[in-house]
Amino acid sequence: MSRCEKGQQPKAVVVGGSIAGVSCAHALLSAGWQVVVVEKSVGPTSGSPTGAGLGLDPLACNIITSWLGDSAPLYKATLPLTIDQNQVTDIDKKITRTLTRDEEFNFRAAHWADLHHLLLSKLPSEIFLWGHQFLSFCISDDKNTVTVKAKILKTGEITEIVGDLLVAADGCLSSIRQTFLPNHKLRYSGYCAWRGVLDFSGNEDSDTIRGIRKVYPDLGNCLYFDLGPQTHCVFYELLNKRMNWIWYINQPEPDIKASSVTLKVSKETIKQMQEDAEKIWVPELVDLIKATEEPFVNVIYDSDPLDRIFWDNVVLVGDAAHPSTPHCLRSTNMSLLDAAVLGKCLKKWGLENLQSALTDYQSARLPVITKQVLHSRRVGRIKQGLNLPDRHPFDPKNATPEDCFEIQQKNVPFFSIPNILLN
Repeated sequence: MSRCEKGQQPKAVVVGGSIAGVSCAHALLSAGWQVVVVEKSVGPTSGSPTGAGLGLDPLACNIITSWLGDSAPLYKATLPLTIDQNQVTDIDKKITRTLTRDEEFNFRAAHWADLHHLLLSKLPSEIFLWGHQFLSFCISDDKNTVTVKAKILKTGEITEIVGDLLVAADGCLSSIRQTFLPNHKLRYSGYCAWRGVLDFSGNEDSDTIRGIRKVYPDLGNCLYFDLGPQTHCVFYELLNKRMNWIWYINQPEPDIKASSVTLKVSKETIKQMQEDAEKIWVPELVDLIKATEEPFVNVIYDSDPLDRIFWDNVVLVGDAAHPSTPHCLRSTNMSLLDAAVLGKCLKKWGLENLQSALTDYQSARLPVITKQVLHSRRVGRIKQGLNLPDRHPFDPKNATPEDCFEIQQKNVPFFSIPNILLN
């Protein structure tokens, strides 16, 4: 007998406590569901360690504000990105020239840890099972419940959590997705990304910061894309005196042995990267890269879009549903919208019509995420000068107006998704 038939509140088990997972917690609690979040980390991230910057679109900001009940906390934790600018760097003269400039961008720049903390701080602490490593799940014969097994890392004990719905927010390497799609593989993009965040608090007047502000005068408001021959770099400012940069480099796929797309790098490898940067980028950007402590490498993957994102009472959200390359700032925005739409569908249909709710969620999200994943893949290949079947490799030094049009953020499919999806 289901909880609905017993007159009980429906319960969801969310696997994964990253931004997608905490977003689902907000959305499902708002829909009247009980929520348990299973997360292997021993506790929430504190402070803002080395990690990723991200851009939030206007709809994502509205969603977060609806969960927080106030827009002020989000705006205090982010900086505006009102300009989207693509420019080409002349590697011989070490000067830049603007290719495109959109001054109606209207995004917000956030650090991953800051956004995660903000969302987490407004959730009941008792719904989180920290230090619980997901092991497996089992759907009941009558399809009414799902049982999740997890290992308590501190004691080694195996525990079970029973719910009406399992939400897979376990990332691009999702083991839950693999249960249903064992042959589905991630697709290597053809390039990796060096990335880092420079904390310059206390050094605001250093030669490095004064130099970078001179060359990039709209920092604090602008998302900069620097394009070179078969490479590009992304650069923008974050709150609390931090600069976020990402540099994409074409190379054969690395041999990844751990269950992560992040690679540890040696001091020698970092030094070689810095020397390579001197050959391409303007000196001020090179100085910033050199000043960044512990830059790291992400191997860039995406996935061919899925045909479905739910099975019985198991549903995929976030990167588990749509691994994507990062060029169109979609990963976090898609995750937030996944959670919001899932919550609205569950509230509309109730537990007694769970299959209708999940069908609605899938129908609303699949067309959007499919086009956005494929578009981001295309933009990445264009900016990296890689082959595409319908065009010559992109040369930023000789870019045509058509080339420049194609690489702008505003041309992402469903860039402005109508709020009707959330009604």
